[in-house]
Amino acid sequence: MYTKFLTARSPLRLLEKGLHGGLGKGNLGLVVAGPGVGKTWFLVGVALDDLIRGDHVLHVVLDQTVAHTRDFYDTVFDELAATTQLEDGAAVHADVDRGRSIRAYPRAGFEARTLAEALEVEEEAGVKPALVIVEGIDPASLANGDLASWKRVAEDLPAEVWFSLGGAADTVDTVRAELGAAWDAFAVILALEPGADVVGLRALKEHENPDVSTLRVALDPRSLLLKRS
Repeated sequence: MYTKFLTARSPLRLLEKGLHGGLGKGNLGLVVAGPGVGKTWFLVGVALDDLIRGDHVLHVVLDQTVAHTRDFYDTVFDELAATTQLEDGAAVHADVDRGRSIRAYPRAGFEARTLAEALEVEEEAGVKPALVIVEGIDPASLANGDLASWKRVAEDLPAEVWFSLGGAADTVDTVRAELGAAWDAFAVILALEPGADVVGLRALKEHENPDVSTLRVALDPRSLLLKRS
């Protein structure tokens, strides 16, 4: 399967439609779920979609290792290549590796300025990410931090910036209470919900739309790939 055909058929196109265009460059997004539900798998799926289309991605992990995160990418890519019969998978994999940067930091003290400095390093290397992922952020640092600074990082690139947040709470009220003032900083907030056969994806917040859309996308816990639901 050619990469253009692969990306055209990707469930991410359906997600973008459900979110009226997706997250959008210059915006902050958040995915929330309990431990082990699939936040990293979801975000890696989003990143691979961008990478296969030729965009650059910066993936930041807090209190994790670069090698651990790279393993997630390799696992998902191998499954995607096998499932779709991707032509010249080795060459595409090499392009994905070249387009992706993974940086690891301790969670304590990580803030918008740290991310801005990482992006400056990327720019000095001639790279301008279209997507930035920050995994393992402390919700308190979002609620009490300079929210305008996080937004400015996304706008200055401009890029889509996705965060992940762990916890058992995934309802609108509980997530809003946990985030406090940070709720307003996110354009899109998604929750992963374990089911019998798939992990469902539900929009808690979708830009300024008062009635959030039903998302026809899920995560397959067996293949670890995003799929239409």
